[in-house]
Amino acid sequence: MFFILSKVLSFLVQPISWILVLLIWMIFSKSKAVKKRLLISIICIAVLFSNLFLYQKFVTAWQTKPVTLSKGTQYSVGIVLGGFADFDINKRGYFSESADRFIQTEKLYHQGFIQKIIMTGGSGELINPEPKEAAFVKNELIASGISENDIMIENSSRNTFENAVFTKKILDSLQLKAPYILITSATHMPRSLQVFRKAGISVIAVPSDYHVINSHLSIDEIIIPKLKLLNDWGIIFHEIIGLKVYQLTGKA
Repeated sequence: MFFILSKVLSFLVQPISWILVLLIWMIFSKSKAVKKRLLISIICIAVLFSNLFLYQKFVTAWQTKPVTLSKGTQYSVGIVLGGFADFDINKRGYFSESADRFIQTEKLYHQGFIQKIIMTGGSGELINPEPKEAAFVKNELIASGISENDIMIENSSRNTFENAVFTKKILDSLQLKAPYILITSATHMPRSLQVFRKAGISVIAVPSDYHVINSHLSIDEIIIPKLKLLNDWGIIFHEIIGLKVYQLTGKA
């Protein structure tokens, strides 16, 4: 049930969904006054949530700040969370725009910061589950020169809470020394950190895949609306509300 509710939540927290609902309401409303108020609401939402300046400031404050590990330090395990691979209709895997999680994991291993890797992630699809992401990523890690003996996978989890619970079972069974490195997107890290620590796993955050970097914006970037942001805001709202739900249910 929790898994299904999270999928419904993902739809409801997107500004583009709000616009769609208001638009349908406006089309079927018979009151001119209501239609006018709904149109104004749609315009306000579209303008507010397509502004790059506001989006950059908000997301920069939410994201976990970059981390630099001290040279010469070594950790027994790097835990990388899934969510950076997609599959086509032929079940062939591809890296998504969040593939920086893979890149940072690979770098940490080859630079000697982590000795082993736990890749956690099954299929997050509600209907027609895709192939297990962890299995796909394992093959890609091996292809990048990482020893198969240093890769462990957990391919049953469907969300962050299950990532933590199932990963803890692996860590406990192997009695690997803590703390561990946690690798996921910078926007996903605040929720992930709390969930993993609540599960009793001592982790150090190494965020990746920054949706926003704190850069100087040109005048046209500030003024001209970016419609793509109507969807991107949904990702951030999903993380914030997801964290609150986890906290209320004792998962974070």
